[in-house]
Amino acid sequence: MSSLKTDVGSLKADVSSLKTDVGTLKTDVSSLKTDVESLKTDMKTVKSDVQDLKSDVRTLKTDMQDTKHRITSLELTLENETNRNIRLIAEGQLDLGRKLDQALMVENQKEMLLIRVNTLENEMRKLKEQMVTTS
Repeated sequence: MSSLKTDVGSLKADVSSLKTDVGTLKTDVSSLKTDVESLKTDMKTVKSDVQDLKSDVRTLKTDMQDTKHRITSLELTLENETNRNIRLIAEGQLDLGRKLDQALMVENQKEMLLIRVNTLENEMRKLKEQMVTTS
């Protein structure tokens, strides 16, 4: 009988140890449940943030396409209009330079002719004076 009492005492100790272990497991499971709920909440937040990011990326893509289109349009305007107009203005400046050179050449010729006329007039005056003095 004493062996039975010892076995029963040992069983009671084992059951008590199991109860303590089960209590610890319940606490751990409760803690895990809380952690899982916290993770679920965090995942909902992450999913919401990902959706917001996707929306922002779509908006950025649209904006980039619009910007590319505007840049292409500006490049075409520069190439087809502005550069052409600058070239026309530059050609006009060259023509103005040529015309100025021609006008200056005519002015130089005019000055040379005036000097020549003045010289000839002086020579004529001298010849007239010589003719008057010799006659």
